[in-house]
Amino acid sequence: MTDFFTMRPGETAAPLPAGPVICTGSASMRRIHRFFLWAYGEAPGLVRSVEPGDTARAAYVGEVLGNFDKVLHVHHEGEDLLMYPRLAERAPGCALHIEQMLEQHRQVTQRLESIEPVRLGWMETAEASVRVDLADRYEELSTVLQVHLRREVTEVMPAVDRVMTEKEGKEIGKHGVETFDKKFLVGYLGMVLATNPRGEREEFFKEIPPPVRLAYRLVGRRLYRKQYATLFPGRPIPDTL
Repeated sequence: MTDFFTMRPGETAAPLPAGPVICTGSASMRRIHRFFLWAYGEAPGLVRSVEPGDTARAAYVGEVLGNFDKVLHVHHEGEDLLMYPRLAERAPGCALHIEQMLEQHRQVTQRLESIEPVRLGWMETAEASVRVDLADRYEELSTVLQVHLRREVTEVMPAVDRVMTEKEGKEIGKHGVETFDKKFLVGYLGMVLATNPRGEREEFFKEIPPPVRLAYRLVGRRLYRKQYATLFPGRPIPDTL
């Protein structure tokens, strides 16, 4: 089975700056990108799982999807503020790839902005016609992300690993952690862990601040299992830590 993060024919990586690898950004990016691939792969089906008029489930599913959207937006915001300006300054040869990635970020933002009012309206009415529209919009976003999330890892991150320090790389993750409150984080941490292979989960967990790790062990795992069971009734709940 081919790994998702494999360059496709016709795609080319950004020029590699001279020097050794000094950051593990590629590995970290793969872990969070796996979560987004899963989340937006499931999003259209979650919308379609709500029966017309079932406003209680529409409100629940819509809130979860809105949280996915917030996490995605903050993730891209962190890259725009803390990763791409440094890459542009330190690796001018990557300018074309940086421009492409930032344009893909803009495309994602446009789709998130178009989704929000539709999602909020559907949460209140659970109308069948709006359900179709919302599911289609998430389908389109998922298609865009399947390209962007692969190409950012395969084409750009090898250069990032050579020009950004480990401390600078961790600032991107810290930006996300500081944006959300701990209760929110620990409830979604289980999903991120579950969408990564065993072994990588442990490495990802080490990158999480100790207070969040403790909160996950105390309450987050239980919140994750409850949320997953509510979203996907009857499905086995994937393992985490």
